[in-house]
Amino acid sequence: MTTIKPALEIGAVAAIARRTEELFRSSGALREGHFQLKSGRHGDAYVEKFAVLSDPAATSELCGFWAARFALDEEGDDTRVDLVSGPTTGGVILAFETGRQLGVRAIFAEEVRTAEGSAHREFRRGFRIEPGERVLLVDDILTTGGSLLAMLPAIEAMGGEIVECVVLVDRSGGGTNTLTSPASGRSYPLRSLWRLDLPTYEPGPDSCPRCADGTPLHTPGSSGTGA
Repeated sequence: MTTIKPALEIGAVAAIARRTEELFRSSGALREGHFQLKSGRHGDAYVEKFAVLSDPAATSELCGFWAARFALDEEGDDTRVDLVSGPTTGGVILAFETGRQLGVRAIFAEEVRTAEGSAHREFRRGFRIEPGERVLLVDDILTTGGSLLAMLPAIEAMGGEIVECVVLVDRSGGGTNTLTSPASGRSYPLRSLWRLDLPTYEPGPDSCPRCADGTPLHTPGSSGTGA
């Protein structure tokens, strides 16, 4: 049992990754070309997450992978969550669909900027986390992790216990397994359905191959994932 179960889990993770890739490719979410990313760097591919999130069937299937993991497992281990939360905008869709499948509440937090220009995440009025509630934090694409990192202090401040952070795609490069709260210093496990390695380049023909070959440059809208 100790060797069979891990093997089955590895196989399941690989199958989920293949299916996630298939859904992103079939929806046209993985695009190739020459892109100016939000970081200022260039890339020859980027992920347009809303091409997937605009498909209710695909979104439901992807959220179902998370929901299945956090249900009561066959051995009776309680991996339940009491609440699903995500950052605007893609995280809102994912949080509410995952919450629906789990039969729990779902809330979201928005970015708020101070007069000095710093930014943090706040929950809308009426959203609440009771002290000790177990929270599943969801988001779409992990690049720098900034959106999720900004969520951690907001959840901690309300007394929530973060069970895990999950994303559809990890394109951070090298794979990220934990996120550390900038407020408390606590580290939380991070999982993705699919890890995607998309190289980025400094602008200019000496570093970016698409600049070198003259491919027209495009700037994705705010729905692009950036880097």
